[in-house]
Amino acid sequence: MTGAVKDLLNTFDSLTASERHEAASQLLRRVVAGEAAEIPEDALVAAAEQVFLDLDARESGSGQSWTR
Repeated sequence: MTGAVKDLLNTFDSLTASERHEAASQLLRRVVAGEAAEIPEDALVAAAEQVFLDLDARESGSGQSWTR
């Protein structure tokens, strides 16, 4: 993982729940718009689901609450 990606993820982790949701939505939209021909939609849906499950698991362990 590059330093830029690590920085992005650290910043993402520091956002509020609503900001994380907005950022994730915008990132997914940009990926779909920019590379729709290269990535099947079901792969994007599965990736998005995994991101949200990971966030839920991480926040459950820290006592934070995040609603979708």
